[in-house]
Amino acid sequence: MILVLVELENGSANEVSLETLALARSLGSDRTEAVVIGDVTDRDALTAELGAHGVDAVHQAVGEAFESFAGAAWAAALQQAQASTGATVVTAAGTPRGGEVLAHLAARLDVPMAANAIGAAGSEPVVVTRQVVGGAALEEMALDRAPAVFTVAGHAWAATPADEPTNPTWHEFTPEIAERDLVARVTATGQKEVDQSDSLKSARVVVGAGRGAGSAAGFGPVSELAEQLGGSLGVSRVVTSLGWRPHHEQVGQTGSRISPEVYIPCGISGAIQHWAGCASSKVILAVNTDAEAPMMTKANYAVVGDMHEVVPAIIAELKRRGSIPTSGG
Repeated sequence: MILVLVELENGSANEVSLETLALARSLGSDRTEAVVIGDVTDRDALTAELGAHGVDAVHQAVGEAFESFAGAAWAAALQQAQASTGATVVTAAGTPRGGEVLAHLAARLDVPMAANAIGAAGSEPVVVTRQVVGGAALEEMALDRAPAVFTVAGHAWAATPADEPTNPTWHEFTPEIAERDLVARVTATGQKEVDQSDSLKSARVVVGAGRGAGSAAGFGPVSELAEQLGGSLGVSRVVTSLGWRPHHEQVGQTGSRISPEVYIPCGISGAIQHWAGCASSKVILAVNTDAEAPMMTKANYAVVGDMHEVVPAIIAELKRRGSIPTSGG
């Protein structure tokens, strides 16, 4: 049986938790159950949502200890849920909270933990696959002590519903929480400025540009293409280092990790650090003058040419076909 920690956002399971449920189902277990922590605004709606994603039962941890986030307290609740259900696998999304809670859980259970898995298979042991060396290599880790504990990298799996929806049962429980589990906890929250990288991470189309743009003034065509396609502009690290574009547009190991339907990197060589941020793209169409650039060899489609000629030509052709409105209407 697999137990999944589901994080809530505005009363619903967040996207990466639904992705984690999809990976959990791929393991072929006879049951997948979920744990949610704290208050639930609409139990019926959440039950229906989780049922659509194949959850057989929901365990809701309630109590004063969960009025604010405390990683150790959440881990204590998850440990008690694991003990009562006999789950042989415990997983969560590789979010800051998911990573912290499962690290606490693994320490409590004295088992290894794998972080940011992009795949998993087997049962005894569960073997998880992770990207390492900035995405340049894959590592397989056998979790040979039960329960297997691991987090799932964001956007490694599509958040697809189950083939056959379920009708989850709901179990409310009040875990025993020690004072030491509340030593480190959230004491206050505040409204932050809007993170403009969020639109990049969720964009269905991303048009990227690198050193090939030539200068800060060279981003006009790629910005226009991104806008006309209803997507976002992404850039390589060198672009932000040169001060040509702001950091929130950076794609890569030290920037945003994206998983659009289509990624169009223009004038980007495709260094390991950049590839780590875009490898989950469904389709990559690369534009570069160097046919042997790493991005060109890894792309689904490649156009050998100068981005300053190719991108305007793409825009012109789309306008000719009526896919993009002309400036006159």
